[in-house]
Amino acid sequence: MKKLLIASAISAAAMLASTSSFAQLTGSATVTNNYLWRGLTQSMNEAAIQGGIKYTGASGAYVGTWASNVEYDAGDVYSYENDLYFGFAGSFAEGMGYDLGYLYYNYDENAGFDFGEVYGTLTVGNLALKAFFLTNAEPSEVALGRPDWDFAAFETYYFSGDYSIPMASGAVVGLHVGMHEGDFAEAFNGVTGGYIDYNVSIAKDGFMGMISMTDLGDDDDNDGVEDYASMSARDNDEIKFVVGYTVNFEL
Repeated sequence: MKKLLIASAISAAAMLASTSSFAQLTGSATVTNNYLWRGLTQSMNEAAIQGGIKYTGASGAYVGTWASNVEYDAGDVYSYENDLYFGFAGSFAEGMGYDLGYLYYNYDENAGFDFGEVYGTLTVGNLALKAFFLTNAEPSEVALGRPDWDFAAFETYYFSGDYSIPMASGAVVGLHVGMHEGDFAEAFNGVTGGYIDYNVSIAKDGFMGMISMTDLGDDDDNDGVEDYASMSARDNDEIKFVVGYTVNFEL
């Protein structure tokens, strides 16, 4: 499956290059004190180094990859996350845009927890509404000892809203709220059910600062449950302060 997806991404990039003379190849590199995904730490609240490459054609079609170090438990089998994605973005009215695509989350082979999502974004002015739906997952419910879970397509989802406020200084203040629901969200995140995350951020000239919170309680991260007790060390029920710096460049 991984080889097929990588080959498909390379083929898509080649197709874009051959059909567009206005294509753009861009990259980014980020260093942050904590890698948060949907409000939850992916690095045991430690620093992360991240980077990606994206190829966009004149038609709005794009393909890209992104990577980061990850850690979910001391001595676990995870060490990296490598995402592959492709999609199509455009606008249909002044100040209104859309983005539709597929995203594959690839982890260490021994982790056995790869999964994929389809996503869609609608932007209206400074407001962005997003929806992500699980389409495929590497682990099975039975293999994880939870036949009562359901990892079927579209049974796990994440909805979010983001609002950007440009400041006279050139800084941008961001407001975010998201909701993650479904059995796969519980299995992957090590929480006892769905949850809401929200944050306030400010960014300028590549620098970013963020205060992030969730509605998880002391018991919602499976503290004390045999298979998940160590996950409480992630402190996902605590307020998190994140700072980072990103460099964007053209290739």
